[in-house]
Amino acid sequence: MGEPDFDTPREIVEAAVEALHAGWTHYGDANGDPDLRQHIADEVSSVSGHTVGPESVLVTHGGSAAITATVLATVDPGEGVVIPEPTYSLYPDAVRLAGGVPVFVPTRPDNQLDVPALLDAAKGARLITLCNPVNPTGAVFSRRSLEELAEGLAGTDTLVLVDEAYAHLVYDDTFVSSLAIEPLQERLVYCQTLSKTYAMTGWRIGYIAAPPELIGSIRAVHRTMNSAVNAAAQRASLKALQLGPGISSSMLEAYRERRDYVVERLKNIPGVEFTEPKGAFYAFFRYPQALPSPEMLDRFKRYGVILRAGSEYGPSGEGHLRLSFAADLDTLKTALDRIEQGILEIQG
Repeated sequence: MGEPDFDTPREIVEAAVEALHAGWTHYGDANGDPDLRQHIADEVSSVSGHTVGPESVLVTHGGSAAITATVLATVDPGEGVVIPEPTYSLYPDAVRLAGGVPVFVPTRPDNQLDVPALLDAAKGARLITLCNPVNPTGAVFSRRSLEELAEGLAGTDTLVLVDEAYAHLVYDDTFVSSLAIEPLQERLVYCQTLSKTYAMTGWRIGYIAAPPELIGSIRAVHRTMNSAVNAAAQRASLKALQLGPGISSSMLEAYRERRDYVVERLKNIPGVEFTEPKGAFYAFFRYPQALPSPEMLDRFKRYGVILRAGSEYGPSGEGHLRLSFAADLDTLKTALDRIEQGILEIQG
């Protein structure tokens, strides 16, 4: 599962309890708690260098609802949406739900963006979706590639939806937010969630920041699909953002240790190939067998380990499996023992 194995920090839980006792048990503003939206707007303004008001922010039912509402609000039937892959499977699902056409563009062998290929595919496309850092590969896109993409889109009507759910789970590289790319801002729909950074997956709190001419339509779709977001959970989320990602620093260090262990183990399994993840908490590896990834997944189940099939993440994900290291080291050791045994025996 792509879920932290940590509990939500105590201070955030206590804020929710206090909110419940204080009467935050009714319908809230359909756009999101005003205080929470103001805090988000201030953070977005700080990173972007431009003043963004709360009217440009929408609080959503997790990052998933933010992504789906954006696609449904901006993509008409038959319109193309460019999706660099391997990537999170919700993007093409949402595009198909809107009647759009997913246009898959493989990333480079190092899992970085192939900007020329993206720009070529984006001619006439309505939207480009980016996951950064990437689920499932753990790649972190460079500032230069984001700038080149923005420059190449100048003069077009193509929008860019960027999902930065794992922005605070980066190990080696310096993360550059899409918000900080000046020429991207006029077409940027910025998606974020508290799920990963603060171990708040079950709280279902995400948000969108978008230009004024787009946010109204996205709000209308989200309101129709979801209505107002849980009031007490939003008060707890405000507390989380006030505390900042530093409250989760111990989680990040644990993920780093697990990442290093997984990388070392995978390097020593004959025939396994992968690019070392720089962010998120996944390792996406190619196995040596000439078997479809769903079949390989089923075979691993017999060894008592469950992964995710690479084909779930796009056409170029075939031949790969995704391993989540959002699990303790003892569990990862047992899993990698079984993975190594399975690969060697299935290969043999």
